[in-house]
Amino acid sequence: MQEHFDIAVVGGGLAGSVAALAAAAEGWRVAFIAPQPGRQDGRTTALLSESVDFLSRLGVWKAVEPSSAPLRTMRILDGTTRLLRAPPVSFRSNEIGLDAFGYNIPNKPLFEELQAAITGSALIERFESSLVSAVQSSEAVELNLEDGTRVTALAALAADGRGSKLRDAIGIRVRTWSYPQTALVLNFSHSIGHSDTSTEFHTEQGPFTQVPLPGKRSSLVWAVKPDQVDTILAMPRDQLNREVETRMSSILGKVEIESEVQAWPLSSLIACSLGTGRTMLVGETGHGFPPIGAQGLNLGLRDIMQAIQSLKAAGGPEQAPRAVSAYSRQRWLDVTSRTAGVDLLNRTLLNSFLPVQALRAGGLAVLSAIPPLRNLAMREGMTPGWRGARSAA
Repeated sequence: MQEHFDIAVVGGGLAGSVAALAAAAEGWRVAFIAPQPGRQDGRTTALLSESVDFLSRLGVWKAVEPSSAPLRTMRILDGTTRLLRAPPVSFRSNEIGLDAFGYNIPNKPLFEELQAAITGSALIERFESSLVSAVQSSEAVELNLEDGTRVTALAALAADGRGSKLRDAIGIRVRTWSYPQTALVLNFSHSIGHSDTSTEFHTEQGPFTQVPLPGKRSSLVWAVKPDQVDTILAMPRDQLNREVETRMSSILGKVEIESEVQAWPLSSLIACSLGTGRTMLVGETGHGFPPIGAQGLNLGLRDIMQAIQSLKAAGGPEQAPRAVSAYSRQRWLDVTSRTAGVDLLNRTLLNSFLPVQALRAGGLAVLSAIPPLRNLAMREGMTPGWRGARSAA
C-alpha cells in the first residue's frame, strides 16, 4: 500500500504533534507517523510566551490553559557550599513589559489535547506503525513502515527524538555527550503559595528547580548523581517529603509529593546539520540538552515555526529543497548558541575549580546588579534576535 502526502511528520511526541497540526493549518495534507508512546510522561513544560501564542494560533491553548500556571518571576539561588557563591538573581516579567514569561503545564494534558486536535483534523492521517527505512529523491521522501505501508511526501519533518530513525536514514550525523547526572521529576503540593515564582537552586550536582502549577502546587526537576537514584526512589514518602522541603530551605513550607517520581538520565545532542534534501529536523531530533532555563520544547517549537515559514516562503512543499537549505541556515545560530549556553552553565555547576566558580558567580552578580543587562538577558532568553526583529518591524 502506498499513499502520497504534502508533508510527512515522523514522531508522535509533543514536537511531532505540534508539527503535524502546524502543517495541516497551512492546508497541506499530512502523514503523521506516530506509534503510541511506551512511557507515560510525568514531566511538565515551561512554555514561554512565544510558544503559548503559537499554540493559541493552532487552537490548542485555550483548552489546556486551566491546567497551567503563569511564570512571573524566575529566581536563581546558589545552593552550593563552595567558597565563591553567587548572589540571588530574580528575573521579573514586568521588567520587560510582560504579564508573564509563559506558563508551566504538565505534559499529559497538553499531549492529550494535541491528540484530540489531530484526530479532529481532516488533513492529518495517522500511521501508528513504526518507521523502518527512508529514502530521499529529488522529487519526494519515501518512508517505509513496519506494517508494510509505504508513504511518500514532498517534504518531511523529523520529530522522532534523540534516537531518530529518519535522521539516521538520511545520513545526518550527531554529536552526543552525557553528564554524570540523572533528573528526578515529580509534582508536589506545599503549604505556602509560590506567588507565580519559579526557583532554580544551583547545587554541586546540578539544578534543583521548582516550577509553579495551579494552586499551591509545583513541579520539580532535581539533578542527582546516577548512583543516588535508587536510594532516593526507595525512600519512604514522608522521608522524601522532608528531603525536598529541606533542599528548598522550606521556602514553600510543608511539602507533600503527589506523583510518581520518574528518573531521566541527562545528556546533550546536536546534529551536524538541521536538514538535507527534503527533510528538516525539529525538536530533540536536532538538539537536546539538560532542563535548564526553560529552553527545551520552546526551542523545538521555534524549529517548527521556522520550518513552516521556510516552506511557505519557498513556494510550498514542492520546493522543499530550497526551504530545507533556508531553514538549516536560519536556525543554526539559535540552536547552537542555546545548546552551548546550557551545556556551559551545567558544567560550571559540576566543576569545583575555583576560577570556574568565580566566572559563574561573577556573571550572576553582574546580572543581579545591572538592570539593563538583566533585561537584555531576559529578552534574548524569550525571543532570540528580538532587537533585530523589532528594528525590522
